[in-house]
Amino acid sequence: MLAVAACAWFAHDASAQPRAVTPRGPLSAEERNTIGVFESVSPSVVYITTVQHVRDFFSRNVTRVPQGTGSGFVWDEQGHIVTNFHVIRGAQEALVTLGDQRSFQAQLVGASPEHDLAVLKIDVPKDLPKPIPLGSSSELRVGQNVLAIGNPFGLDHTLTTGIVSALNRTVDNEQGGTIENVIQTDAAINPGNSGGPLIDSAGRLIGINTMIYSPSGAYAGIGFAVPVDTINRVAPRLIGFGRYVRPSLGISANDDVSRQLLNDDAKGVLVLGVSPGSPAAQAGLRPTEVTRAGRASIGDVIEAVDGKPVKDFASLVNVLDNHEFGDRIALTVRRGGARLEVPITLTGSR
Repeated sequence: MLAVAACAWFAHDASAQPRAVTPRGPLSAEERNTIGVFESVSPSVVYITTVQHVRDFFSRNVTRVPQGTGSGFVWDEQGHIVTNFHVIRGAQEALVTLGDQRSFQAQLVGASPEHDLAVLKIDVPKDLPKPIPLGSSSELRVGQNVLAIGNPFGLDHTLTTGIVSALNRTVDNEQGGTIENVIQTDAAINPGNSGGPLIDSAGRLIGINTMIYSPSGAYAGIGFAVPVDTINRVAPRLIGFGRYVRPSLGISANDDVSRQLLNDDAKGVLVLGVSPGSPAAQAGLRPTEVTRAGRASIGDVIEAVDGKPVKDFASLVNVLDNHEFGDRIALTVRRGGARLEVPITLTGSR
């Protein structure tokens, strides 16, 4: 074992001085860009702490108990903050802390567990940080540089960098379904990073850091971000309606019933019902009906949307989810032994 003790053979030199510093030289263009992007965007990244209310069984007193922490970012000039749903799930209160250390109680505006997104609102009397400029996730290329900003382990405004590792991944959501078109990145994402922005080298928002893949629970170089195109579709609806309102055909369907009636020999979504006045009704889609003899008269089977095949009701919902209200689409429908192209205009399902 190495021990430090007063030994007679220690030599001392009273003239010893600090070593001279070697001039660093200019930063590389990539370093200057990374620093500039961080300094521009980081003021718009917020730190979120959540609280649960716990009632004592005997005294009935309510205690505020810290629940968790996460990240978020300023969405617009009205004080809306976008974060992950799982950051605020189960909380009774949320506190948003800005980069200048001002803190504000937040109100929940709306949430979409299906997309793992939520919108909060804070009232900032002055000097609200500016919203992060939006990019487009449809323009992303595998290999391009990205930056993740967040508050991992409570360490505020932490920057990590990496690349886009893959595109169009599918990950599980909070409802047991899936989130489509997710960005995979090797930029380090750790607990507390959730809800923070993923930024491209131009300083534009391209995603929201959501989760990691880690068999051991530690960072393993595979992180996922919900793409900005999804955020830009979902957030305005959460602000406008308080929940996610998705485009709808106005049909009812059930995969188990479809498999039974179609004898597992065909892909697609069997139309079981059509709501009166809905886009499906206006387009003339035919529902499945029960005859007087008690047999099912098979209705229309939706096989594709704008040429993209749909194998079940979940895939149909995901395809429609990429559209806006008022979009006109073309359904490929099997009716009896014939295939038809049916144009239809989408409306909102509330």
